[in-house]
Amino acid sequence: MNFAALPTTDAASVPADGLVLDVREDDEWAAGHVEGALHVPMSDFVARFGEVTEAVADGRRAYVMCRVGGRSAQVTQYLVGQGIDAVNVDGGMLAWEGAGRPMVTDHGGPAAVL
Repeated sequence: MNFAALPTTDAASVPADGLVLDVREDDEWAAGHVEGALHVPMSDFVARFGEVTEAVADGRRAYVMCRVGGRSAQVTQYLVGQGIDAVNVDGGMLAWEGAGRPMVTDHGGPAAVL
C-alpha cells in the first residue's frame, strides 16, 4: 500500500474536541485511551462502519489512531476512499503519550500504552 498521499497530523495538533477514532484492540483500549474517543477495533471495523459514519455525519474530521500509526493508516486510507474527512495520527498513542496529551482508563487506574 502507498501511504505517501495519506493525510496525517501529529498528536499535539489534534484539537481537544476532535473526534478521535481508536482502532486498537480491546486490551490496548482498556490500558489507556483518549477520553471521549470512539473505539472501533480494526478487526471489527467493517461490521461497525455504521458507527463511524454516524459519528462523522455532521462533517466532523476523524483523527484515526492506533499504537504507532500502521493500523490507523490503513483505516484512514479506507475512510478517505469512502469520502470521509479522516487523518492518520502519526505515531499513534505512543506519540500522544509522548506529547503529554491526557489519557484515561475505564477502570480509573493509571493509563498506559500497550
